[in-house]
Amino acid sequence: MQAALPWAALISELKEAFAKGVSQPLRTSHAVPVPGEPDATFLAMPAWEEGGKLAVKILFIAPGNSARNLPAVNASVMVFDAVTGQAEAVMEGGELTARRTAATSALAADQMARKDAKSLLIVGAGTIAGNLIPAHCAVRDYETVKIWARRPEQAQALAGQFDEAVTVAADLDAAVAEADVIAAATITNEPLIKGALLKDGAHLDLVGGFTTEMREADSEALKRAAGGIIVDTYDGAMAEAGDITQPLAEGTITRADIVGDMAELCRGEAQPRTSDSQITVFKSVGAAIEDFTAARMAAAS
Repeated sequence: MQAALPWAALISELKEAFAKGVSQPLRTSHAVPVPGEPDATFLAMPAWEEGGKLAVKILFIAPGNSARNLPAVNASVMVFDAVTGQAEAVMEGGELTARRTAATSALAADQMARKDAKSLLIVGAGTIAGNLIPAHCAVRDYETVKIWARRPEQAQALAGQFDEAVTVAADLDAAVAEADVIAAATITNEPLIKGALLKDGAHLDLVGGFTTEMREADSEALKRAAGGIIVDTYDGAMAEAGDITQPLAEGTITRADIVGDMAELCRGEAQPRTSDSQITVFKSVGAAIEDFTAARMAAAS
């Protein structure tokens, strides 16, 4: 999958796909009870291009897998001819999901972060977090990259996969206050990132949460980013993104503070950064167009 989906090419394909668009109904989601653990989640995500290909991803997200040292996300993707219905490819979807999520995060950051951003903070140390580092470094030349995780040994293990420029942050609050770009990929219902600590001009990517209960940043972070918020898709964000729905329900932000989705951003129709001091936020719950683009690209390789 790494050879089939190189970062620069994948990011470029995603930008083109978001700008062009595909048919992607809101995904099907079901909670799966797991005794003694948080519920797992089953998802089905289809997307298709008229007269071209259809891809559907089926995935199972198990928060309890972190304690088992297993990936939280397990998935499979199928690609069909959208005219004949013939199956053309079946592929493991876990790595595809991690790569397309990281590539979309990097695409958003490249469009939204300050041009002089030099420091990157990764919050989390799972599979997606491990992909965020090379994806973001494919679009920007960062001088420092730090990793923070609730389990420091996981952060250290992830940092050890890269060169000495990637280090572990011992204190999350201090690291947040210093970072130009923050990319979070955690599964949590309790916000980890405090908006009051964000520096002026910071960019925040929130790609871990995928239900209305999950949040990676507090309401102050969204309040400070008012007018500079982009979501992957409006339907997904309004139905599934706790980082968006909870501040909206509180009245901390309004619908007008969300200035665009990825399609509008990639077409140049949304301008979230109005100044160097503007704080920007990208919130993603994952979209089938990302799976479609990556799967089509992998199947053609």
